[in-house]
Amino acid sequence: MSGVFRSGEKALFIDSKKRRYLVTLNEEGEFHSHAGYVPHTQVIGSNPGVSAESTKGAKYVVVRPTLEDFVVEMPRGAQVIYPKDLAPICMLGDIHPGVRVYETGIGSGALSMTMLRWGAEITGVELREDFLNRARANVTSFLGEEALSRYHLSLGDSYAETPEGEFDRVVLDLPEPWQVVPHAERILTKGGLLVAYTPSITQAVQTRETLGRGWVDQRTLEVLHRTWHIEGMSVRPDHRMVAHTAFLTVARFIG
Repeated sequence: MSGVFRSGEKALFIDSKKRRYLVTLNEEGEFHSHAGYVPHTQVIGSNPGVSAESTKGAKYVVVRPTLEDFVVEMPRGAQVIYPKDLAPICMLGDIHPGVRVYETGIGSGALSMTMLRWGAEITGVELREDFLNRARANVTSFLGEEALSRYHLSLGDSYAETPEGEFDRVVLDLPEPWQVVPHAERILTKGGLLVAYTPSITQAVQTRETLGRGWVDQRTLEVLHRTWHIEGMSVRPDHRMVAHTAFLTVARFIG
């Protein structure tokens, strides 16, 4: 979306300490914090980058949230997959417009909306109805109603069930992804890819051990995220970094 802010859309308020606040604008709304409040009308009708001031004099820069911003700040039920892993998953899984993806372990929908943004057609299975509803709401909130035409969710146990149809990719965010591997072998096209997100290396190992003779090009990796402090001549790695979040395992199915 471009142009001025409109009522009903998302805005990101960033304060002087770089704290970030995700807000849905409306004509009667107010953004409240410890530093007073900002009427949404200060922002609606203005271009991104507008400066807003609270009733106590706190200043905010207001911009449109990116997908990264939304994933980090959005409402959630389950723990989300963070941006440092979302983009690598889409690259490892070769997600592109029209690719048919079976995703299970939907959670709060962070991976779903990322793959939808890359053009995927997703069939999703989630065990918990509250997670399914949250994921659908988050996808709609950021991508709009039109994204739902490519997002087909249902309740079910992916350890015991196999969806109908044929898929180019299987993407798993589950405690025991190895239980889905036999189902994946029945629904994946020849040359299709499986990507599994697992917090523990023992989960990754057991997944790899389940990938039998019909699988090639198997890899397991993790992504480390280190930011840098840059201020004048003071240039150094930041003291804190996002190191381990999960292991990413990818394999290609040849049947």
